[in-house]
Amino acid sequence: MVLSSVPRTSYYVGTKVGRYQPETKNMFDFSAEKTIWSVDESLRKIGCGYFDIIQVHDIEFAESLDVIVHETLPALQKVKKAGKARYIGITGYQLDVLETLIERSKVKIDTVLSYCRCCLHDTSLLDVVPRLKARGIGVIDAAGVGMGLYAYPEALPTWHPAPSSIRDACKRADVFCRENGVNLSKLAVYFNLNQEGADTHLIGCSEAQVMQENLNVCINGLNSKEKKVLDDITKIYFKPLVMRNWEGIELKKYWRKMNQV
Repeated sequence: MVLSSVPRTSYYVGTKVGRYQPETKNMFDFSAEKTIWSVDESLRKIGCGYFDIIQVHDIEFAESLDVIVHETLPALQKVKKAGKARYIGITGYQLDVLETLIERSKVKIDTVLSYCRCCLHDTSLLDVVPRLKARGIGVIDAAGVGMGLYAYPEALPTWHPAPSSIRDACKRADVFCRENGVNLSKLAVYFNLNQEGADTHLIGCSEAQVMQENLNVCINGLNSKEKKVLDDITKIYFKPLVMRNWEGIELKKYWRKMNQV
């Protein structure tokens, strides 16, 4: 058990339920049985006693929100009552689906996590934040670097769902930044962290150096030249975008594969 010897009050830990395997047919399972099993299995492996937060992950991929309303969330409510979790959250890309589930749920949802919706190319999460805050829901803004869009626009992984218009805008912005001796990823992090509304900004870091660079942006901000370049790329490359998201692209791909299984 990884954390059995570490004082539980010295850290926060969360987990997710709903999405499990890379294979399409086994990727999602929002049933109550699987949810309870997943929580207990994670607790057994980690040895942390309880989770601070458990999130229902990628809710738009459920065959119907009915299963989340009637199985997943009630199962997590039982987990919470049993002392195995403090808070319940949901995650997803499609903001309208997140709000629909909140409206329908009889279980209190404590947090909402959405990703790539508070970036240079898309700030639509900010439109939803007031309604979430009015319900007392904490907002977690994730993937401020667009799942790599601004970190390595010339070498995005094949799975990235961004349409060509957004990809091209990022590539052109990256060239502009390089010509001016500025790092696009740094500008993206600064932009993301300075959008007011979300309670927490969640940025993944695969290396200690990247973590240090992000902390530097958070603490020290940008210099005058970098701020000027950020203003320029926002006006030149991102504000003119007509398509600012990839809603539905991943879903269509997923269900097309499911129908072939």
